[in-house]
Amino acid sequence: MTRFHYPLLAREGWVHTALAVGAAALVHYYVGALPAIPFWIAVVFTVQFFRDPPRTIPAAPLGVLCPADGRVISLGDAYDPYLKRPAKRVSIFMNAFNVHSNRMPTEGRVMEIWYHAGKFFNAALEKASESNERNAVWVRTDEGADVVVVQVAGLIARRILCYVKPGDRAAQGERYGFIRFGSRVDVYLPPDSRFRTALGDRVQGGTTLIAELPGRATAGGAG
Repeated sequence: MTRFHYPLLAREGWVHTALAVGAAALVHYYVGALPAIPFWIAVVFTVQFFRDPPRTIPAAPLGVLCPADGRVISLGDAYDPYLKRPAKRVSIFMNAFNVHSNRMPTEGRVMEIWYHAGKFFNAALEKASESNERNAVWVRTDEGADVVVVQVAGLIARRILCYVKPGDRAAQGERYGFIRFGSRVDVYLPPDSRFRTALGDRVQGGTTLIAELPGRATAGGAG
């Protein structure tokens, strides 16, 4: 088991929270408690959106951990457009009430990152994976398996944040990014991986096992 320590309120939300509290306090002081109620509700929403509770990461050397909190909305065979190969894909939809920090599904070396500007369709729709703004991170495990995890912007999401770069060593379960205000994460796996989750499951970033990688793998490429 591994535990990573992060602030309980994600740093991405510090400015938003300060602005919300300041606005609520000013309205409360100058106008009154009743008119300030909607502003205090906004404070509560902001805090719950940017919360980042601690997670204990299970030991899963060949396991793939869920990269985000939410619900499994797609599960099955797919084509990996980044490594240009047949693959298995798991898609997790995050609503506005889920924790929005993203965690590495597996250990390994960050091989490449691709960012694509795009549209902002509802992230629950299948076309969001190909049409929406997205950021893909390719990780190669020590066993040679290639995993691509893709942050996909949603209907009201307007910023994808990613903190790793090619060459970095990724630790399984560590926090590597954040998506603001509702979104989706796709995970592309080798085709001989085995799912450990089901369509419709509620999953938790960094703790839920969603798949198992093959014991031996042949390293792929993006050619």
